[in-house]
This record gives sequence, C-alpha cells and structure tokens, in this order.
Amino acid sequence: MATFREMRVLEIVEDGSLTTEQKIAGLREIESEARGLQRAASESPMGDDDGWQDDLRQVRLALDKLGAKEPQKGAASL
Repeated sequence: MATFREMRVLEIVEDGSLTTEQKIAGLREIESEARGLQRAASESPMGDDDGWQDDLRQVRLALDKLGAKEPQKGAASL
C-alpha cells in the first residue's frame, strides 16, 4: 500500500500543468518534511523510522528522474 507521500510524489511527477522546476520545488518540500519527520522519529525512545526512509527514497528517485541537481549541503544537513 502506498503512503500519502508516495501518492503525492506520483501526483506531482505526473502533473502535466507543472513545469519541471515547479515539480522539483514540490518534491523538495516533501523531501524536507520527510527528513524532519525522520529526524524526529530517530530521537524517539522507540527508534522506529515508520517508513520515512522509503518516503525519502521515493522522493529522491523522482528528483533523479526529473534531472534535479543535489542542493548544496550545509552544516544543518543530514
């Protein structure tokens, strides 16, 4: 079963009304949210990732498909 984020990624990639830049921007927002949730889950006493890694993988695959360049890594990046 697909997660909400996976469905949203597919929706963005397949949206013919969006430019490639708009698709990449939307995917970056999802990636940022998934990273934040992954960080929060990793700090939880339970330590369960709840599928965040899979969500991030789906976003990265979609970004690669669109030819997106990796953003500059900063001190706060994972």
